[in-house]
Amino acid sequence: MIDKKMEQAYNDQINKELYSAYLYLAIKAKFAEMNLQGFVNWMDVQVQEENAHAMGMYNYLLSRGGKLEFSAIDKPEVKGETPLELFEQILSHEEFVTSRINALMDVAEEVKDRASFSLLNWYIKEQVEEEDNVGGVLATLKLIGDDKKALLMLDKDLAARVFNPPVIG
Repeated sequence: MIDKKMEQAYNDQINKELYSAYLYLAIKAKFAEMNLQGFVNWMDVQVQEENAHAMGMYNYLLSRGGKLEFSAIDKPEVKGETPLELFEQILSHEEFVTSRINALMDVAEEVKDRASFSLLNWYIKEQVEEEDNVGGVLATLKLIGDDKKALLMLDKDLAARVFNPPVIG
């Protein structure tokens, strides 16, 4: 049986992961408005990844005899009108998620939940990858500046991204 404090921490994080999917869905809509279909695809993969992250914790919590508690998902606030501004928001959000995963690990350490260590190590590694991926696109957007042709080339590159369901744990 999972510790009650750990259970609550997982429930909170599941909500944060679902919020991330919701936020990225809203940002995806902004890119659709800009007719940047490669960016739309990139965000679609992000939405799927965030949902998979939430489900990984959902399934883990159930497997440990925990109780799922659902709470309202906040309305996403999209900040920015350009791809650069939107990716700055995405990076900031991923850094927030990293801080929340680290806080979840802190709870696991506090309650000495060694089973959670294994699961959360996967999420910690995933967040390093998430920040790196977003940071790479952001660096390219900064390099591109106002070059519309370069933006369209990046859009074409982002269209090639595919969702690979993660093996969590």
